[in-house]
Amino acid sequence: MDLPLAPSMPRSNPLDVLQGVNPSDKTAARAAAEEFEAVFLNNMLQSMFSGLENGGAWGGGTGSDAWQGMLVDEYARTISAAGGVGIADSVERELLALQEGAR
Repeated sequence: MDLPLAPSMPRSNPLDVLQGVNPSDKTAARAAAEEFEAVFLNNMLQSMFSGLENGGAWGGGTGSDAWQGMLVDEYARTISAAGGVGIADSVERELLALQEGAR
């Protein structure tokens, strides 16, 4: 999910970013939580694959690093979409709690 970046303005309260968010719409919180989990898994998988020798699924030629990065990103997104490792559930609960507390 690609969210537009808000203009860089000083904020006195971090919860100000939740202004204008519809508290009854929980789909955005779930999507953000799954995206967070996918990014986390991507970082973990990148570390795991960085120790492998050249070859395997992405070969060892020119551009293999790009293919490896794309493959790992797709692995992370697929794992997250299939239920992930449970991080998205915790993040979603925290986002919803922050959203409720901001009202």
